[in-house]
Amino acid sequence: MNPEEQTDAILIIATSETDSNLYYATHFLAPDPFIFFATPKGGSLRERVLLMSDLEIDRARKESCADQVLSYSESEEQVKRRGVLKPGLVDVLDEVLYARGLRRLLVPATFPLEYGDRLRDLGYLLLTKSEPFFEERAVKTPQEVEAIQETQRHTEEAVEAAFEMLRQSEVRGDGIYFRGKPLSSENLKQVINVKLMERGCVAQHTIVACGDDACDPHNQGSGPLKADQPIIFDVFPRSMHSRYFADMSRTVVKGRASQAQKALYQAVSDGQEIAFGQIKDGASGREIHQQICRLFEQRGFSTGVMNGRMQGFFHGTGHGLGLDIHEPPRISKVDWILKKGEVVTVEPGLYYPGSGAVRIEDMVLVGESGCTNLTRFPKILEL
Repeated sequence: MNPEEQTDAILIIATSETDSNLYYATHFLAPDPFIFFATPKGGSLRERVLLMSDLEIDRARKESCADQVLSYSESEEQVKRRGVLKPGLVDVLDEVLYARGLRRLLVPATFPLEYGDRLRDLGYLLLTKSEPFFEERAVKTPQEVEAIQETQRHTEEAVEAAFEMLRQSEVRGDGIYFRGKPLSSENLKQVINVKLMERGCVAQHTIVACGDDACDPHNQGSGPLKADQPIIFDVFPRSMHSRYFADMSRTVVKGRASQAQKALYQAVSDGQEIAFGQIKDGASGREIHQQICRLFEQRGFSTGVMNGRMQGFFHGTGHGLGLDIHEPPRISKVDWILKKGEVVTVEPGLYYPGSGAVRIEDMVLVGESGCTNLTRFPKILEL
């Protein structure tokens, strides 16, 4: 039996700026915690209720998708009239839930322990559910796909601005110079992040990593960039307007790529094409990932600990994204059966310190019999 079928209501107490489940359920963005509950029925939510402070109640009534927005202060006064001089949040919540006969509550696995213990003391039954808390979030509506695509277009503009700076730069020895000064990872990240901000997007942890820095997939990169060395760009901003993310990676060399680097790039590109050909409704994410792993092994690109660190292909092929940068589903060694309407990244990579690193990443929409690439930005190794 599903947890929803055993409960009277779903309950979330969080800040919707950081809790995407709460924002998804309410469409209301607030910097402070607030209370949301709803009664589940047939896999969907009905009677969505917000309990809001005086500071936010009017805005919540205008902007949220809640069926009811109740006053926290009015409920607090009712509790005081019952003799509780300094009611806490759970006392106020109890006032509202008790009146509706809601005693069995489904909460996220991240639900605050302080509130959970207090609710149990008051006789409530709490069941927890891990991610995905709202499983329907994985399948995107046409409006959500449009929002992701809009963020992606801005991402492409920002990366193009950085690439243009690279094109205008010149190679001197093993260095890259722009207008007479060494070009650094920080220079290109600034160009990307400022351009995204101008387009209403916020980027955090943007990656422009060169050489051995790029062999650590989450190394953001630092210092002067080197000529004839792979530079990995990985940009994943969130739209301040829609709240939806995009995600794209490209690998380029300023100067001349070696034959070994070209072979690495071709293998990753071919691995991506395997995924493009296999992704569809009902496909196994694990099987797609394993096919790419087999291709790399056949090309001589082994994975494992070498010289004390992991090398080769040691991350997943892809992940879902939307209101969070990492959401279900997964295309990795952990299986997930893909569904029509899911948006996933396809980002195989190979990493060998001393030799080079390559990662190429697009986003695709899972369809009935195939997938649609939502990424338009070109893939080119040498600039």
